[in-house]
Amino acid sequence: MSGYPESAPLGRTAGALREGERTATDHVEATLERVAEVEPDLRSLVSEPRREDRLRAAAAGLEERHPDPGSRPPLYGVPVGVKDIFHVSELPTRAGSELPPGDLAGPQADVVSELRDAGALVLGKTHTTEFAYMVPGPTRNPHDLEHTPGGSSSGSVAAVAAGLCPLALGTQTIGSTIRPAAFCGIVGFKPSFRRIPRGGLLIVSESVDHVGLFTQDVEGMDLAASICVPDWGEVPDPDRPVLGVPEGPYLEQASAVGRRGLERAVESLEAAGFEVRHVPALEDIEAINGRHRSLVDAEMALSHHGWFERHEGRYADDTAERIREGRETTAGTLAETRASREALRARLGDRMDEAGIDCWVCPPAPGTAPEGLDSTGDPVMNLPWTHAGLPAISLPAGEHEGLPLGLQVVAGFGDDERLLAWAETMAPALDGIDD
Repeated sequence: MSGYPESAPLGRTAGALREGERTATDHVEATLERVAEVEPDLRSLVSEPRREDRLRAAAAGLEERHPDPGSRPPLYGVPVGVKDIFHVSELPTRAGSELPPGDLAGPQADVVSELRDAGALVLGKTHTTEFAYMVPGPTRNPHDLEHTPGGSSSGSVAAVAAGLCPLALGTQTIGSTIRPAAFCGIVGFKPSFRRIPRGGLLIVSESVDHVGLFTQDVEGMDLAASICVPDWGEVPDPDRPVLGVPEGPYLEQASAVGRRGLERAVESLEAAGFEVRHVPALEDIEAINGRHRSLVDAEMALSHHGWFERHEGRYADDTAERIREGRETTAGTLAETRASREALRARLGDRMDEAGIDCWVCPPAPGTAPEGLDSTGDPVMNLPWTHAGLPAISLPAGEHEGLPLGLQVVAGFGDDERLLAWAETMAPALDGIDD
């Protein structure tokens, strides 16, 4: 199939719509044409009977309310994909499951309301793994339809990479934003824990669920973050960061392809003048991995208690098994795993201070997107950073055998603005990395 992926940078798209270079209604028509062209094979969007009518009416309403380009909101007319675990006022939430949508219903998500207030149009719900956890949906990777796009934010990442929308919402409980962004060759950003409000989101794990964002460009990600993250600040002239490679058993979890991808990215950054230090870190990664997965299973059992009591037979076998195992977690073990998050956050912060580094650089996944759709890939390279609640971004960083590779960059807790500013200085050095 031809036509994948397609360029749709958020910054340029939003600017053209605000300034009147293209009308909102014309952009909606072009978007609908693109959806009709690619969706039969890509399958990024949850089906919606009257999508065309809804979007055309929304675009016409925007034009009526904002005739003057000088007063248009920042995302005027921009189509946005919404992972189907966020509530949207006029669309059902199914969460990739067989449960009755009425049981899952709730008020519109806070972040969706912020995007709409900024002028964005909801293109539609995007496919997710069942309840944003294990069981894959139907979405394919725009770079190769025989490979996974990653998950659980599968539909959101594929929609952005294929140019259906320049911005989409995802989440991350282990690696559901950073990993798929790398697999599909775009930018994925997971702010510090709770920086983006989670009201109106179906929760997997109360202690570690993050809202994430997808764009094709770092400049666009800064625009998206300024709307989605309350009290977002700007960093006008950031100093060049000192980068740290976390040496040890954590890094050894990556495949040879993933480690070589990191080496090439580091070589490119050093050639561009960045200082890179190799720092021993995460020596107890196996214990961290075990605590995080235990925490997620236990808290999913809690968040799904009522639904599981009523609809156990409608859950996929793998999801049901994780919930049953989570129910066996004792209160004491749950308290210990919750406490381990801030302990790891403090330990990583101390290690960064001791080594004199500003952020970590590491693989966003063990390698490239696996072949087949039965798995969304292993999130192990994202897990410790998610457990600690640290802000992370995935930047495109070359490819291997036609599939994208990325670079995961992780900053200290609360350093979200500086992370994006640093990423903007790093991105040019990662362009054009040879296989």
